[in-house]
Amino acid sequence: MRTRITALCVLAAAVAIALFGVPLAAGAAHYYFTDERGELERVAAETTIAVSADLLRGRGSLRIPSAAPDMTVGIYNPAGTLISGEGPETADGPVREAMQARDVSADSHGALVAAVPVTDDDRVTAVVRAATPRSSVYTQIAGTWGIMLAIALAALSLTWVFARRLARRLAMPVEDLATAARRLGDGDFAITTATTGIGEIDAAGASLSATAHRLGQVLERERAFSANASHQLRTPLTGLKLILDAALQDQATQRPALKAAADAADRLDNTITDLLALARGLPRSGEPLDVPALLDELERHWREALAARSRPVLVTVHGPLPETAASAAAVRQTLAVLIDNALQHGTGTVTLRARDATGALAIDVADEGDLTGEDTDLMFHRTGGSDGHGLGLAMARALAEAEGGRLTLSRPAPTTFTLLLPPTTL
Repeated sequence: MRTRITALCVLAAAVAIALFGVPLAAGAAHYYFTDERGELERVAAETTIAVSADLLRGRGSLRIPSAAPDMTVGIYNPAGTLISGEGPETADGPVREAMQARDVSADSHGALVAAVPVTDDDRVTAVVRAATPRSSVYTQIAGTWGIMLAIALAALSLTWVFARRLARRLAMPVEDLATAARRLGDGDFAITTATTGIGEIDAAGASLSATAHRLGQVLERERAFSANASHQLRTPLTGLKLILDAALQDQATQRPALKAAADAADRLDNTITDLLALARGLPRSGEPLDVPALLDELERHWREALAARSRPVLVTVHGPLPETAASAAAVRQTLAVLIDNALQHGTGTVTLRARDATGALAIDVADEGDLTGEDTDLMFHRTGGSDGHGLGLAMARALAEAEGGRLTLSRPAPTTFTLLLPPTTL
C-alpha cells in the first residue's frame, strides 16, 4: 500500500510537471529565438545608421559598432560583394532580398540573419547583414532547459519524500486495523483502536472496536447461558426423572405421572426459551411487565414441588404497582432462582409479594428460614460451593443488574430476598 501511494503521488507530480513544463520549455525556446532575432535587427539597424554617413561620403573604411562575440556583422555593396566586416563573400538570400529596400529576418545556412538596407532616397547603397549561429541559441535554450529539468527533478524528489511520509501516515492506521482484525479473529474481544485524525479510518476503527465489544458480550452471554442452563435445568430434570421412575414402578399412577412429566417438560421448554432469549440479548417487547400474571404463573409452577415438602406458597400484591419495562424472561428466571433457593435451603411458607418501593417495583421472595450470620457478599458470588447458593444467586443478581435493577438480601430472618426494578421512564 505504501509503495502504491508513493508511486501514485510521484506519477501525479510528474504528469503535472509535464503538463506545465513542456509548454514552458517550448515557450522558452521560442522566446530565445525571438529575442535573438530582435537583437540581430537592432544591431543591423544601429550599424546602418553608423555607416550611412561614411557611405555617402564615399569613404573606404567603414566603422562597424561592436557586437556580441558570437555575432557577425558585414556590409555588402549593391553588387552583393562583402566590402567590410564578416560574412559570406557574396550576398546570400537575405541580403539579396534586402536589396529590394526592405528589412529581412530569416534563416540562412544554419544561422539567424537580419539584413537591413542602407538607402539614399530610394536607392539602396548597401546592405548590413547581422548573423548568429543557431547553435548559439541552442546553447542558451539547453542551459535553460537544464535548469528547468533540475527544478523538475528537485520537485519530484520532494514529492517522493512527502509521499512516503503521507503513505506511512495513511498505511500505519490501516495496518493497525488489520492487526486488530487478526486479533479479533483470534478471539481477543478487548481490542481498541487509536484515533488517527483521519475521519474514514477512525470511523472504521470505531466500528471494529464496537464489533469486538459486541462479540465479547455475545460470547459472555453464551458462556453465562451454559452456566445458567446447567443450574436452572438440573432441578426440573431431576424432578422429571423421579416422576418417570415412579410411573415405571406403579402402573396405577402412570397417567397422572405422565401428565406431570408433560407439564414438567413444558416448564423446561419455557425455561430454555427464557435462557436463550437472555443469552442472545433479544429486544424487549416494550410492553409493561404484567407482575400479577407472572407471580401467578410462578405459583402454579412451584406449587407441587413445595407441596411435596408440605410447604405452602403464598402470592400477595400490594397495589397499585409502578410499571416497569424489565424483561419478563429475566424477572421470571431471577424469581425462579430465589424460589428454588427457598425450596432447597429455607423452611415454612414461601411468600411472593409485589409492592411499591418509593416509585420502584419491589418483589419479595420470603420463607421462614434464618440466614443470620451468613456472609452476604459471598452468597452472591459464583462460587459453586457445596451449599448450593453461589451459582444460582450470582446468576440472579447478574440478571437483575442487566435490567437496571438490584437483588439484595433485605432480611436475614425470616429470610427475605428483594428484587428492585426501575420504573418505566416517560
